[in-house]
Amino acid sequence: MALKAVSFYAEIIRKRVIPMKIALINENSQAAKNGVIVETLKKVVEPLGHEVFNYGMYTADDEAQLTYVQIGILAAILLNSGAADLVITGCGTGEGACVLCGHVVDPTDAYQFTQVNNGNCIAMPFAKGWGWGAELNLQYVFEKLFVEEWGGGYPKERAVPEQRNAKILNEVKKVTHRDLLDILPALDQDLVKGAVAGAQFKELFFANAKCDKIKAYVETLVG
Repeated sequence: MALKAVSFYAEIIRKRVIPMKIALINENSQAAKNGVIVETLKKVVEPLGHEVFNYGMYTADDEAQLTYVQIGILAAILLNSGAADLVITGCGTGEGACVLCGHVVDPTDAYQFTQVNNGNCIAMPFAKGWGWGAELNLQYVFEKLFVEEWGGGYPKERAVPEQRNAKILNEVKKVTHRDLLDILPALDQDLVKGAVAGAQFKELFFANAKCDKIKAYVETLVG
C-alpha cells in the first residue's frame, strides 16, 4: 500500500512540476548527516523527474570544510551560473545558512515558501529539533516543496496581491542586487576557493553550469 501511495503521489505531481536540477549542500557541523539527507531527498524528488546533485560535505572528515558563509557563496555560484535550479542547504539551526533564501523548519514552511516566496534556495535546521521522527519531517518537508506549482500565492484568497508583490520585489532586486561577478572577485579569494573545493565540485559544476562567464571565473579558482 505504501508503494502504491508513493507511486500515485508521484504521478500526480509529475504533471505539475517542471524538472529541476536540485543541489544539496551541507556545512561542516552537520556533514555527518549528508547521507541521510541526500537519500531522503532523492526518495521524494527523483520519482517526480528531478535530479539531485550532492555537493557535500559528504562526511565530517572531508578535506574541504565548508562553513555556512561558504555555502552561501557556493549556492550563489550554482544558482547564478545555472548549474542548479534549486539549492537545499542548512546548518545546525538553519539560520546561519539562511542567506537570502527561505528558512524551512516544517512542511508548512516548505509549502508557504513555494507559494509566497517562490524562491530558489532553502535553509533547514539539521541539528535543532533533530530527534525521533526527524527523517519523517525531512521527507514531509521535501514532499511539500513539490505538492503544487510554485508561485500560486497563499492563502488562496490573497493569491493576486501576493503575486503582484512578488513581481514588485523582483523589480526592486534588479536595482539593488549587484552582479555576482562584481562580488566574487572582491571577496577574500581563499574564502571563495574554499567554497568550491569539494571533492566532486568540478565534476558536477562544469557539467551543469550554463553561464560561460561564471564558469570561466570559477575555472581560475579550481584550475
